[in-house]
Amino acid sequence: MLKTLAILALAALPLSADVYELRTYTANEGKMDDLLTRFRDHTLAIFESHGMKNIGYWLTEGDDKKLVYIISHKDRDAAKASWAAFRKDPKWQAAFKASKVNGKLVKKVESQFLTATDFSKLK
Repeated sequence: MLKTLAILALAALPLSADVYELRTYTANEGKMDDLLTRFRDHTLAIFESHGMKNIGYWLTEGDDKKLVYIISHKDRDAAKASWAAFRKDPKWQAAFKASKVNGKLVKKVESQFLTATDFSKLK
């Protein structure tokens, strides 16, 4: 399912040399709505301010819903720098602190960088 989501999102993009990152968040019990609110109201804009492009966001189906998304970076070095700047951003720190007042939202984060195949429209 996650591979299908990645393929569909990337197929709609123009050709580029960007590096794509697939991230999956498992929320703590009863915290998915709060996690989605934090992304909607804060995280996406903060990503963009640090050079991360928002490609697409999805929820997995079934009882164990996960937030799955793809962002892109200019290259792996840019990804590393963007994440470092993101974590230090006062807006992110304030949003993160405020969102976990009633408990931690995220149980697990998984991240994978995607490499295009030789037959991919994206290289």
